[in-house]
This record gives sequence, C-alpha cells and structure tokens, in this order.
Amino acid sequence: MNIQRIQTVIDKEWAEVFKNRLVLFTVAFLPILFTILPLGALYGTRSAGGLGGGTDLPPQFLAMCGNLQGSECMQYFLLNEFLILFMMMPLIIPISIAAYSIVGEKTTRSLEPLLATPISTVELLVAKGLAATIPGVLATWIGFGVFLLAAPLAGAGSNVIRQVLNPVWFLAIFVIGPLIAILAVNFAVLVSSRVTDPRVAEQVSAVIIVPLLAVLFGQIAGVIVLNVTFMLVAVAVLIIIDIGITALGARLFQRENILTKWK
Repeated sequence: MNIQRIQTVIDKEWAEVFKNRLVLFTVAFLPILFTILPLGALYGTRSAGGLGGGTDLPPQFLAMCGNLQGSECMQYFLLNEFLILFMMMPLIIPISIAAYSIVGEKTTRSLEPLLATPISTVELLVAKGLAATIPGVLATWIGFGVFLLAAPLAGAGSNVIRQVLNPVWFLAIFVIGPLIAILAVNFAVLVSSRVTDPRVAEQVSAVIIVPLLAVLFGQIAGVIVLNVTFMLVAVAVLIIIDIGITALGARLFQRENILTKWK
C-alpha cells in the first residue's frame, strides 16, 4: 500500500469536498450545536437553582453515580442523556463528506481519470474513507474537549467532571465514535454505488442514524442505560459490522463498472 498515493487522494478530496457549502456547514456547525446543547442544559439547571436530589433516577443508573451526592448524580444523569450527541457527530459528518465525495465524482466525471492512475482499489477506498472519517472523528474529539473545559463554567461540579471521565464516556468518544465513522463511510459507499445524486446518497445514508436514535429514546425512557457492559457489547457488534460492510463495499466498488456504466 502506497502511503504517498493515499495522502495525495486525501488532499484532493479535502480540497474539493470543502468547497461544498453544505458539507462545510455540517462539519463546522454540527459540533458547535451538539457541544452547546449539554452546556446550555447545565446552565439552565444552575439558573433554575440547581437540581433535585436524584431519588427519581432509574435504579440501574444510580449504581453508576459512585460517590456522587444527589444533585451531582442528577447532573451526571443529565449529561449522560447528551452522550448520544457526541456519538452522532462521527456518524453524520462522514456521511455528508462521503456522499458528496463519491457520488459527486460520479456526476462530475472526475473519478474516471483517478481510476486510470496506478492507485489500487484498496488504496482508493482507504483514502476516501480516511478523508471522510478523519474530520468527523476530530470534530467529535474537539467538541468533547471544549465541552470538558466549558462544563464547569456552565455549572457542572468537579466531581461530575471526574465522573464523566470514566470508561463509558471514554469508550463512546474514543472507540465507538471512530467505529461508527467507519460504518458511516462504508455504508455511504454502498449507497453511492446505487444512486447518482449526492443529495439522494446523503438522505438514504442517513437511515443509519436510526439505531442511534432508538438508543437515545430508549435512554430517555429509562429502558437503556449506557453503562460499560452496553458499551463493550456495542464495540463488539460495531467491529463485526464494520468488517462485513467494508468487505461488501470493496466488492461493490468495481473499477470496470465505474468506467463503463457511470455515465
């Protein structure tokens, strides 16, 4: 695998993709919005005079509070409700980039000259995957870093911040996030091989967000608790799905068909 060829394609992708205002808006605005929402919720509770004692929390969540007192446990519970937002960022952003990157080249006929170069199919898919995945993952990590720095100013206690730096959040941000990004990119490749419009590809690819929304609503309803066990199971499932969908995406991405049928 030639690293220089992969880097060249990544540079080309970023130079072209970020000219698109919709993609640029998604990459820039989404992390800001998803970082402000939990901070705004924290600030709202401080303005309202603090939180309750935590007696109404689900019993399975109370076990995750550790040594936190009642109001601190409520704060941690509130922040945990917004954890899904940080897991959505590495899903939505790569879909926007990959949908435009792949299908956009189908419409502009710019992929054919690239396929005529010595770059292999594996190198091309790796380059396009990294070009879409890296911005989403970095935006998530930066948003999380800003959140940690701003949370005390919004009213989060020091004990709550320390509780956020636990295996659940670590797995969500630094392990599940990149795995979700890989899934999003490869799913976009699958969709892009069947459609001819970047907007259609993005809209169809967005279906993949449904499972995360189900987790969000299940969490709000108290049916699902994002604990270490749940996260480890999610990691295992995502690894299996990523391997399968990556292999399927590479199989469907056939150079000969692209050169002869993408007209």
